[in-house]
Amino acid sequence: MSATARPRVVLVTGAAKRLGREIALNLARDGWQVAVHFRDSVEEAHHTSAECAKLSGNSKSFRTNLANETAVQNLLPSVIAHFGHVDAVVNSASTFEQDSTATFSFAAMEKHMRSNAGAAILLAQSLHTHIVQRRSDAVACEADETSEGDEPRKASEPQAQGVVINLLDQKLWNQNPDFVSYTLSKAALEAATTMLALALAPAVRVVGVAPGLTLTSNLLSDEQFKQRHKLALLDHSSTPADVAATVRFALENRSITGTSLLVDGGQHLLRFTRDFSLM
Repeated sequence: MSATARPRVVLVTGAAKRLGREIALNLARDGWQVAVHFRDSVEEAHHTSAECAKLSGNSKSFRTNLANETAVQNLLPSVIAHFGHVDAVVNSASTFEQDSTATFSFAAMEKHMRSNAGAAILLAQSLHTHIVQRRSDAVACEADETSEGDEPRKASEPQAQGVVINLLDQKLWNQNPDFVSYTLSKAALEAATTMLALALAPAVRVVGVAPGLTLTSNLLSDEQFKQRHKLALLDHSSTPADVAATVRFALENRSITGTSLLVDGGQHLLRFTRDFSLM
């Protein structure tokens, strides 16, 4: 990055802890200024933001309930007000609660759809509006700076292009009957990745990243996690570092849009009749 180029700014949802935190820190190490979104994890979010600031020079945490449509619509403008601009959004935050076809309810489906799919779509919409405005402002600025009779001045940086990264799940390619509402919401987000890529091009690219079993949970013992993490063609599934590196790659490769990158050691090619946590 040249000395005169703008710093790259990314909003990472769910960045206070777990996978979102790893993504935020990885990007901060690479020079990205990170807006750390969180809902309830106040101390963890401030800690992550402080670490990101040490790495890239600027970071701030933003508290938002992604199930609230108005709050989501206000999130990106708040980030822009602090950083001046935003280049990318990583939709990492996710509601993950167990239900089955026997316990399924509209309420459970709506809860997952709002935070896992609806919020991601609204943030992509907001980023597109912002990038289009930046492009328009750049054109107007160049016109103002070109005096009559002069050749148009070459742009000092590439035309702005935004990026949206949607965190998916290998289980979309390897379905089982567990976590019905969660799976439906991620399937909706995977479909939205394609639809948004078509609708928002060329100003915004949209890419899905689908991890396998990456982190343990309260549903698994340490030994169970180790065993199930090995259930993959490569004898290991994804690590947080693997997923974060893939997110960074997708952010920086200007020729990728409308597709999903599976980072799971080949787990999606195997057949699991139950979710890892319920085997």
